[in-house]
Amino acid sequence: MTWRAPEIDRSHEPYVGDERTMLEGWLDYHRDTLLHKCAGLTAEQLRTASVEPSTLTLLGLVRHMADVERWWFRIRAAGEDIPGLYDDSDDPDADLNAVADADPAEAFATFRAEVEAARKAAADLSLDHTFPRPRRDGQGDEMNVRWVYVHMIEEYARHNGHADLIRERIDGVTGD
Repeated sequence: MTWRAPEIDRSHEPYVGDERTMLEGWLDYHRDTLLHKCAGLTAEQLRTASVEPSTLTLLGLVRHMADVERWWFRIRAAGEDIPGLYDDSDDPDADLNAVADADPAEAFATFRAEVEAARKAAADLSLDHTFPRPRRDGQGDEMNVRWVYVHMIEEYARHNGHADLIRERIDGVTGD
């Protein structure tokens, strides 16, 4: 039997709530939207690039967002001492690029695990909790967890736009 990306019961964004509820709700909506864009596709379809010369794929986006979840919530905000998921000194974008032999079932399981770990890492952190963000020039910035939520919503929204176009190219499916 051919593996296919699982169907998803996508959560809807909240219409009323405090700041944390709204940020978490919108982030969950965008997390689910990425998986929704992949639902029902085969491994081969998930590895289909958007359009030359781009190598962007839905599988690459799932891997990338798993890594981004880990990076911002666990490594940066919560200060966990763990490696990135797809660290490769030869290709800093291996999460996006190294999909030819990647196992989609494993990538989807990793994505779900990282989302859950990110939720746990952020659960006890105030939105005002700050942490350092070192810059390449040796300087640093102070950031807070609120910024991470806003950034993650923006990151998913941008990549979900990419996912819309890739999915349409694969099988013509469009929409939310």
